[in-house]
Amino acid sequence: MAQRTQPKTAVRVLVLLGSKSDLPHVEPMGALLERFGLDYAVEVASAHRQPERLRRIVRQADKQGTEIYVAVAGMAAHLPGVVASLTDRPVIGVPVAAGPLAGVDALLSIVQMPPGVPVATVAIGTPGARNAAVLAARILALSDPAVAAALVAYRQELAGGGK
Repeated sequence: MAQRTQPKTAVRVLVLLGSKSDLPHVEPMGALLERFGLDYAVEVASAHRQPERLRRIVRQADKQGTEIYVAVAGMAAHLPGVVASLTDRPVIGVPVAAGPLAGVDALLSIVQMPPGVPVATVAIGTPGARNAAVLAARILALSDPAVAAALVAYRQELAGGGK
């Protein structure tokens, strides 16, 4: 999964990580996004340690036309909620299996957003990251026939026993 510090052009999906250490958990997401024909970029910006940087990244991405954010975070997992507070675009939260609770704390933090600040939440770790890519594709397929066709092919492969 390629990482860029500031997307130079619009990307449909922006993947935000709270820490570089989260990158291995989400690498399979990149392959799926590419399979679905979705361009993406990866940024590292901590909601706690770099709030102004995060705000700038989301503002710029919104201006450039980013359609979906995937926010990956462990432990306190504030990143997805903070991103959702900064944009009106869909946000998918991926909890990371980290810390003494192995991601359960992150899952609960992400899924319990207040009314009006929704974050779609997927499973903990790599399975969740893969599902985040599929969910992003499903949302974008509503208005993009090419993405819809790629999803159909992917589902047919899964039905045949593929990954």
